[in-house]
Amino acid sequence: MSKKSSFYDYNLIAVILLLTCFGLVMLYSTSAYTAEIEFGDDMFFFRRQAIITAGTIIAAMVISLIDYHVLWNCSWLIYIGSIILMIAVRFVGSSSHGARRWLKIGIEFQPAEIAKIAVITFVPMLIIRIGRDIKQLTWVLLLMAAGLVLSVIALFFTDNLSTAIIIFAIDWIIVFVAHPKTRPFLIAAVVVLVLTVIGVLWLWNVAEMGMNFRIDRILVWQNPEKYSGSGGYQIMQALYAIGSGGFFGKGLGNSMQKLGWLPEAQNDMIFPIIIEELGIFGGLIVLILYLYLLYRLMFIAQNAPDEYGTLMVTGVFAHVAVQVILIYALC
Repeated sequence: MSKKSSFYDYNLIAVILLLTCFGLVMLYSTSAYTAEIEFGDDMFFFRRQAIITAGTIIAAMVISLIDYHVLWNCSWLIYIGSIILMIAVRFVGSSSHGARRWLKIGIEFQPAEIAKIAVITFVPMLIIRIGRDIKQLTWVLLLMAAGLVLSVIALFFTDNLSTAIIIFAIDWIIVFVAHPKTRPFLIAAVVVLVLTVIGVLWLWNVAEMGMNFRIDRILVWQNPEKYSGSGGYQIMQALYAIGSGGFFGKGLGNSMQKLGWLPEAQNDMIFPIIIEELGIFGGLIVLILYLYLLYRLMFIAQNAPDEYGTLMVTGVFAHVAVQVILIYALC
């Protein structure tokens, strides 16, 4: 293991702070009306998120001063611990909006989020231990299985398909970067893409609403107008917000859809409100900031002092990239 590097990426800190501050401003703009109606306090959502944000930034700054190699020895514990916590959700977890995905141990959190950290710390450790034998198919399958186990548990015990996809994608990308050959992974990716397209087309022609809530969401995504009265309402309102924003938007705070028309505007659907208020221009600025964040992560991965650091940052890169794609693609 190499010695700890003294390099500190202030550009990364800057873009994180920019995105954080922008997010808090937009959260207040989006949630003030709903918070006033539901809680009699327009600062309710903003205050809670600001406190959490301040705490996490301080924690992140402190953690950044610790040698990341301590995670090498803790990766097994994080991996097994995340499995235990996700299984516990089925029995003692708390529910919200019809989904049971949270545990309350002092604070309320989603164990599936710890599983993302587990795959980012555990799989790189396995790769380094395997060494040159990673060329063998058996070891590649073992590495993929390490992520697949977490994905399957996240799906069946926390009923969280999107997180399961993200966990497996992180695993896939880490192994792809570490493996000396790219062709097998590209072929596998193409096969998965083709099967996905075939599956979506099959659903388009065969499936009906009511078969399964995930199938229902795919059908609504394919044709929100057709199902506007039975699941497509939120997407339609999001499209109205995006369409009415134009290129420069209506101005900060001037959204109409956040006034009770767009459900959960302060959560999953905040991006359409950003475009409604700040326009396509504002939405592009947000995406550019994320792209710069990914660029800094890629730069750090390329200049890490050892392979463990490189692969862990690659995992963080994969997590952010896949999460952003899923969130904004579904809006």
